[in-house]
Amino acid sequence: MMKKHFVITIGRQYGSGGRLVGERLAKSLGIHFYDSDILKLTSEKTAIGEQYFRLADEKAGNNLIYRIIDNLTPDIGKPKTDDNIVTPENLFRFQAEVIREIAKAETCIIAGRCGNYILSEAGIPEHVDFFVYADLVTRIRRAMDYLKVDEAEALKRIKKIDRERREYHKYYTGEDWMQADNYDLMINASRIDYDEMEELMTDYIRMKGYID
Repeated sequence: MMKKHFVITIGRQYGSGGRLVGERLAKSLGIHFYDSDILKLTSEKTAIGEQYFRLADEKAGNNLIYRIIDNLTPDIGKPKTDDNIVTPENLFRFQAEVIREIAKAETCIIAGRCGNYILSEAGIPEHVDFFVYADLVTRIRRAMDYLKVDEAEALKRIKKIDRERREYHKYYTGEDWMQADNYDLMINASRIDYDEMEELMTDYIRMKGYID
């Protein structure tokens, strides 16, 4: 039973099982799990085609200033409505605005998309931030099982998506994606199964006083 309003964010290496466990945890708690559906919600709110958000989803922008100057990041405040409305940086602002609105409106789980950083920057105090990682052998096995692909394809996707997420997080936050002090709990999923991972997350949020 919920004791007060809060939000869970889950950062995850590709193939670690973080997304799957996040969905299971949301179902157990009776709350919404938001992942790529944030793109649809943002598209509906802004009347900007969903394809623009999908093309930019969890990928770094292309502004060289933010790439070259260490720790210089785009403004994630109010979106602009001028001719640059569909730049990656502005699409991120729209998405960040939707994430903040969701977080203020309901207890939920938000996967990726710099959710932990966005909520912290917005001064929203009641959020628990997890990061799920695993060794490469485990991630390849889980990706093969989930995607029904061979080992080579699983490894290819892991390398590509991890790189994109790492660069995306650095670009918009100035922080390292797997920097432990940006999260409440780093979970090594290499030696625990999905049930144990869900139990660990549940025990942690219970210990923090958010649920009975």
